[in-house]
Amino acid sequence: MTLKVLGYAAQSAKVPLAPFEFEQREARADDVVIDVMYCGVCHSDLHQARNDWGFSTYPLVPGHEVVGRVAKVGKNVTKFKVGDYAGIGCMVDSCRTCSPCEKGLEQYCLEGNTQTYNSVDRHDHMPTYGGYSKSIVASESFVLRMPEGIDLKAAAPLLCAGITTWSPLRHWNITKGSKVGVVGLGGLGHMALKLANALGAEVTLFTRSAGKAEDARRLGAHHIVVSTDEAQMAATHGEFDLIIDTVPYVHDINPYMPTLNIDGTLVFVGFLGDISPMLNTLSLILGRRSVAGSCIGGIAETQEMLDFCAKHNIGSDIEMINMPDINDAYERMLKSDVKYRFVIDMATLTA
Repeated sequence: MTLKVLGYAAQSAKVPLAPFEFEQREARADDVVIDVMYCGVCHSDLHQARNDWGFSTYPLVPGHEVVGRVAKVGKNVTKFKVGDYAGIGCMVDSCRTCSPCEKGLEQYCLEGNTQTYNSVDRHDHMPTYGGYSKSIVASESFVLRMPEGIDLKAAAPLLCAGITTWSPLRHWNITKGSKVGVVGLGGLGHMALKLANALGAEVTLFTRSAGKAEDARRLGAHHIVVSTDEAQMAATHGEFDLIIDTVPYVHDINPYMPTLNIDGTLVFVGFLGDISPMLNTLSLILGRRSVAGSCIGGIAETQEMLDFCAKHNIGSDIEMINMPDINDAYERMLKSDVKYRFVIDMATLTA
């Protein structure tokens, strides 16, 4: 049995998002149904709405930074009750039995995790639809508890931008005294600054614009390096334990490699595609340095991040928008005209 739910959808790569009514399953025994209050707007929403990655299936309801109130729970649910505040991030299921899943790394499920939207449910084979909608349903195992005291609006982007930068900080054991570089100051970059600072690291922003220095320091950077300034770059040689590269488009990473310490790592979290120009391995070999990638985080790690943010009063810097303004917001995102994440007030969603 299914229910009719109102959302905002892309019907093709060429048309604006518009109201759309879709079928949502009734709650299964382990499901939580959430009335959506706020939904963050991620660059990947735009990419998928416009089929930039070539695998979008239409109609497509975006949104994977979802916060709301529990409206219904299945009979076997134990972690949530009606009225609780809860969230859903980038995935709503996985095989749960492969090695990564058993380690709490559901994002790396060997069968492929079930994405919050533009995916197919593993059980009933219905398409998944995201948080640009009145309600969303998922197994309680993939629903996050919103900690007491957290700002629900500012918490929505934590479910993608927050965990995407938190996971590498934790994996590479960033603690007090670590030195972390962040490349790019946008939705991901501003969260990387906040989180690395709160973990006690000495944080440096690499940017092409000296005009971002004041904002970067407000967000948690201790130092700013203009990446086009060869003297400033040379002064940081051998300094960083970890560089989090948040830039979402192709760019040259060779200048950053010598700034890593011995055993340092540059990790991609924003760019999908071929490295260009080609990576010169000399600095890797002479410093035992690494280039890596990281994708969101597992459910337990995401909950850890939310609890950490609540404890340290960390949220995303957001601009609230109404649902009908989403197409304008996409155009502004393309111009980097947002500081630093749009969040939709889903009470403004009407047919």
